[in-house]
Amino acid sequence: MLATIGFVTVLILLVLLASRRVTPVVGLVGVPILAAIVSGHGASVGQYVTSGLQQTAPVVATFVFAILFFGLMTDAGLLDPVVNGVLRAIGTNPTRIVAGSAVLAAAVHLDGAGAVTFLVTIPPLVPVYERLRMDKRVLACVVAMAAGVMNIVPWGGPLLRAAASLHVPVTDLFRPLLPVMAVGLSFVFATALWLGRRETRRLAAMPASIEDATVPGRARSTIGESRLTEDELVLRRPSRFWWNVLITVMLLVAMVAEWVPPAVAFMVGTVLALLLNYPDTAMQRIRVDAHARSALMMATVLMGAGAFIGVMKGSGMLDAMAVAAVRAVPAGGGSHIPVLLGLLSMPLSLLFDPDSFYFGVLPVVAQAAAAFGIPGVQVGQAALLGQMTTGFPVSPLTPSTFLLVGLTGVDLADHQRFSIPFLLATTIVMTAACVVLGVFPL
Repeated sequence: MLATIGFVTVLILLVLLASRRVTPVVGLVGVPILAAIVSGHGASVGQYVTSGLQQTAPVVATFVFAILFFGLMTDAGLLDPVVNGVLRAIGTNPTRIVAGSAVLAAAVHLDGAGAVTFLVTIPPLVPVYERLRMDKRVLACVVAMAAGVMNIVPWGGPLLRAAASLHVPVTDLFRPLLPVMAVGLSFVFATALWLGRRETRRLAAMPASIEDATVPGRARSTIGESRLTEDELVLRRPSRFWWNVLITVMLLVAMVAEWVPPAVAFMVGTVLALLLNYPDTAMQRIRVDAHARSALMMATVLMGAGAFIGVMKGSGMLDAMAVAAVRAVPAGGGSHIPVLLGLLSMPLSLLFDPDSFYFGVLPVVAQAAAAFGIPGVQVGQAALLGQMTTGFPVSPLTPSTFLLVGLTGVDLADHQRFSIPFLLATTIVMTAACVVLGVFPL
């Protein structure tokens, strides 16, 4: 009964978000609370929500201060040379821009942190896409694909959870997957090139009056440099550019090297950005107010996600869903568990958060597979092909998803509809590569 309520809850939430019948915060808070009441856990809802909020609080703080920091740096003009430099390097060819977005995301995600990847990659690229009138869903998609494949790295959360859950060495899980990751990244870059060419054709079909510079072969005079409004010029601080660069580099290094938590890094960075660029207290209030709306909107969504996860975990619905999913495997499919799990791993990210899956579902699946002579390490490798790897950037159960859509300005439902087919295809390709390369049998 509890598992059924859990599956229905997730399904209702996904339908409501995809159809835009409710805002994300209404769905994330209201739906699980109603489910908890129906399942007889209404009296403990407050405790569940509080637990979820405590887990999400660091991400909320990171996002709020990241919005303020990058907003202040944009006001001061830090990104102007970056945008112009990127445009000069990759031109106005959408194919090169999209492919470059995927390469940048893959490189940055070497640290294994999705939030850091999105915070470092997205802000410099969004102005490029906006200026060229490119579809920002493409940006969100290719960054998600590249980060998803790279999230299999041995210091990433999914692989560490899998190793701990199955009690196997990290290297035993990762080494066979290294060539599989190479296949996955090759598919990601090929897809980015295809999406870029599609953008080129779309922009070429647009009327020339919309933006001549967006179409290859047309005049580039409007793209060479940023064209700033008078209000933007008032806020620019060109004399402090290198100080702003130093602050930004120090912040990113401290965050990537894990010297301090991301929330602390952005808090300190925001304080330094305000003191350096806008020392007047009245101006500081104005600049914070200017970026407060977008920060508050996404903070409420992230807290809503925390409430959702807290209720689903605390009520036991996630655990019950895990057991039910394992029992649904047909008896004749036992020998094919790695392939089946690999194919289902990405969609399972929409149903299970990483802790619930790797510590709740995975051990049960591994135990069932052992009865058919399937090593547990193969079950873990199959799960890593999509569960919170390619699946994490679209899952409503991970705060990073909301960070990605918030930074790109893409609606969550639009992002999911556009990106899920490509992310699922990436998992399918890697599953096929596992079979071909002998990582696990068909």
